[in-house]
Amino acid sequence: MDEDDILKRIHSLVDEEHALRDSSEHTDETRARMSKVEADLDQCWDLLRQRRAKRQYDEDPDEAQPRPEQTVETYLQ
Repeated sequence: MDEDDILKRIHSLVDEEHALRDSSEHTDETRARMSKVEADLDQCWDLLRQRRAKRQYDEDPDEAQPRPEQTVETYLQ
């Protein structure tokens, strides 16, 4: 996945997140999907940052790998 693909995925997830938040129905299913979208966003942002850092330090950005959900969810922001 290159940076353009990651950014497209981020935009898609943000659109979905907004739609879920704007929805009048907040069922258990909706809340579960919202949690999943948030975790996916965290993973995408992390992958994008990894790729950019690797490029900055003359490493191969294609070596960046998505980290597990539980890893990126514990990052301090």
